[in-house]
Parts: sequence; C-alpha cells; structure tokens
Amino acid sequence: MRFLIRKTPDRFLKSVNDEISSILSRNMEGLFPDYSFPDEEKLAMPVELKEKDNEYTVKAELPGVKKEDLDIDIDKNYITINAKKEEEKEENEKAYKKTEFSYGEFSRTVYFPQEIDVENTKAKLEHGVLKIDAPKLAKEKDNKKKLTID
Repeated sequence: MRFLIRKTPDRFLKSVNDEISSILSRNMEGLFPDYSFPDEEKLAMPVELKEKDNEYTVKAELPGVKKEDLDIDIDKNYITINAKKEEEKEENEKAYKKTEFSYGEFSRTVYFPQEIDVENTKAKLEHGVLKIDAPKLAKEKDNKKKLTID
C-alpha cells in the first residue's frame, strides 16, 4: 500500500529547491573546494581585558585591518573600537578565473568600572593585534570621616 503526502505549492517548491541545492553542492564541491560564504565569525573582534593596580590593558584581534581603517573613541569609562576590513583575492587558472572579496565594518565597546586617564591612554597595532594601555584615573581622596559623639 502506498501513502500519499499532499504537498502545497510552497512545500513543493521548497523541496525542489532543497533537492537542486543538494545536487549542485555535491557535484560542484570538487571545483572550488575552499569556497565558502562569508559569515559573521570573520567579522568578530575577540577582546581580552586585563586589570592591573594602576591601568587596564585591552587587546583586540584585528587580522588584516590596517592602522588607517581603525577609529578609537575614548570616554571616561569606556573605549569604542571601530574597524573596517576590505579584502580581495583573485586566482587565474587555466580552466577558470576566481575572484573573492569580503568587506565589512564592525565595532566593540569595552566598559571599565573605574574612570580612565584619557590623556595618557596609548594604542599600538602590531601583527593584527591592537593593544590599548589605559591608565586608571587617580582617585580623589574621600572626604569622609567618622564622627564620634560627645
């Protein structure tokens, strides 16, 4: 006995589309083995934050980002890192020509529990790693005193 499954036009088109995609991906896999769609992980900005007695150190991974494509904003309690990345790769082989490009903008804000010294904060980009040294702002002396009752 056979079972019939009724397919609406939407389900039918989706199943045909899925089947065609499956066939194409199996048969085209050998042509461009390293081809993949860009995903958000490529535009992520991993950040490491360390606190010392008198300063904060922020390290951000920015592979392929040039110094001129970075914009860093500093305020009392936070640093915002804005980066732009553009990459283009071209391969010319006998049988085919392949061009890939990706671009995007991303940003990351790091908040600090204590105010930082904006004037003495320094940044350095080396080998795809941005390092920011942000000294803590010296705390003002507390104007508190415990009174004794006479």
